[in-house]
Amino acid sequence: MTIRLVSVLMGFCFSLITLTAIAEPVTVAVASNFTTTMHDLITRFEAESGHSVRVSSASTGVLYAQITNGAPFDVLLAADAERPRLLETSGHGVTGSRFTYAIGHLVLWSRNPALTGGNCQGRLEDLGQQRLAIANPDTAPYGAAARETLMDLNLWERVQSQLVVGRNITQTLQFVASGNASLGFIAANQTLDKRLPDASCSWQVPSEMHHAIEQQAILLRRAADNTVASDFLSFLRNAAGRAIIEQNGYTVPDVVVP
Repeated sequence: MTIRLVSVLMGFCFSLITLTAIAEPVTVAVASNFTTTMHDLITRFEAESGHSVRVSSASTGVLYAQITNGAPFDVLLAADAERPRLLETSGHGVTGSRFTYAIGHLVLWSRNPALTGGNCQGRLEDLGQQRLAIANPDTAPYGAAARETLMDLNLWERVQSQLVVGRNITQTLQFVASGNASLGFIAANQTLDKRLPDASCSWQVPSEMHHAIEQQAILLRRAADNTVASDFLSFLRNAAGRAIIEQNGYTVPDVVVP
C-alpha cells in the first residue's frame, strides 16, 4: 500500500471520527413544565448550530434522583433552584455553571362548564365533592408551590381528601383537562397550549403566596468538557433563547442569577 493511499485512508477515518463526535446528541434532562418550550428552543438551536439535542422529561425530583444514580444526562433544566444547587455541592454538577433561566408562574385552572364565568379562587373554599389536582409537592416544584398556596389560604388540611396528585405537572394538567379533577394548579405556560380546551375559569396565583418558582439550569459533570452542552446553555441566555422562553409564558430574569 502506498504512502499516499495510507494517508488518504487515515484522513477518511479521522473524518468519520470527527463526524461521529459532532453527530452525538446532547442529552438534556428537562422538568415537565418546560417540555413544550424546550421543543421550541431545540428547533432554533439545532438550526443554528447543526447539533442535535435529546430530551428526557420528568418531575425535577425524579430527574435529580436519576442524576445522582448515574443517569447519562449532560444538562439539567430544573423547575427549582434547590436541586441544581445540591448537584453543584455534591459534585454531580459543574461548579459555576448554574444559573436561573426562567421564573415560572402558577395558575388555578378549570374546564368544568359549571364554573364558567365563576371565581376559581372562591371555588377552593367550597369544593363540595369535586376533586382538586396538584403535582406531587415532594418531587415537583409546581406542586410544592400549590401546597404553599393552599397553606397560605388555610385550606391545605381541608382539601386533603379531595386531592388528585399527579407525578408531574404534565399529568396534573391531564387530570384537570380530562375532567377527572374539577380544578387544578398548573403551570401558567401550559395555558398557552392551543390544544387545551377553553378554560371555564382561571386564576393566576399571586407570587407572594408561594416561594418563587425559580428554574435553574446546570451543566452536569459528565459533560464538563462538552462544548455543545456549554453552547446550548449559552443559547438559553442569549437574546434568541430568552425571547423564546418569554413567549412561552415565563419571566426571564434581568440578571443571570448564579
